Amino acid sequence: MNLPLPPPDLHTRLTSDDATVRRLALIDLAELEDEDFVPWLLQALQDADPDVRTEAAERLAYWEQDATVQSLVKALEDPVNEVREAAAHSLAELKLLSAGTWLLPAVDHEDAFVRASALRALRELRVPESHGPALRRLDDADHRVRLEAVGVLGWLKREDALSGLAWVAQHDGQADVRRAAVGSLGYASDDQVLPALLSALADPAWQVREEAATTLGKLKLAGALEALILALDDAYWQVRQRAARALGQLRQPKAVRAVAALLAHSIVNLRKEAVIALGEIRDRSALGALEAALTDPDPEVRKVARLAVSQIEGQA
Repeated sequence: MNLPLPPPDLHTRLTSDDATVRRLALIDLAELEDEDFVPWLLQALQDADPDVRTEAAERLAYWEQDATVQSLVKALEDPVNEVREAAAHSLAELKLLSAGTWLLPAVDHEDAFVRASALRALRELRVPESHGPALRRLDDADHRVRLEAVGVLGWLKREDALSGLAWVAQHDGQADVRRAAVGSLGYASDDQVLPALLSALADPAWQVREEAATTLGKLKLAGALEALILALDDAYWQVRQRAARALGQLRQPKAVRAVAALLAHSIVNLRKEAVIALGEIRDRSALGALEAALTDPDPEVRKVARLAVSQIEGQA
């Protein structure tokens, strides 16, 4: 590779026998913000010292060039984990649409880390061609790959991915993958994902149940009313809080009594969320509970109680 010459002192340090000197020189080189010197960073990905390679991979996050993407994808195969992680992070930061040329083939790489990293980098690019590969990887043996595949499909928001995501939300063996799939169902345009979300609301992992309540509220699915009311008695207050929020979004008067019962809970955030939900439901049957909340020991609860009463009385 023919490299442009940087300032003499910097050139001396970039070619030093001391790896620490070379690494620090890369930092100074990057701070020049001159794209003519990017080849030096690319070459440093081949350096004998892993710290130098890691530094180069990190600095390349700021240069959206085809050669940068190509080199970082190759660096995902580095034998040192720190280098691989740095390359993966930089690829995820780059928003170069043409990056798909090198990222898409990497989705089928034999190394699970490479597959997951390629999918993570493709996510925010929303490259239409990533739809098929991401769907295939929902069945990947490695949960990291499945997690990133869910992320790609969630960003693409295609209706024909919903059935696959719904299956993952219910059946994947890893809770973090199920949770991500549940969240990704939030772009559905109708109630076709309701069965999957109701199943997720009874998931063994509370984080999945919490996400299910959040997604049901976002979609405002009336068919989830009874399940969300039951979720107000979940063993984890975080799930109860999201269920209350979701019931507020549904605006069903039938939920008033169950939501109002949360006002006796010892956790302030849960009482506050219940008050907000009652205000969103806007049914006069909640006024008695809200008037009691006006004397709550916590000032934030009292504040939102005043607002909720005004919402119901039509003054806000």
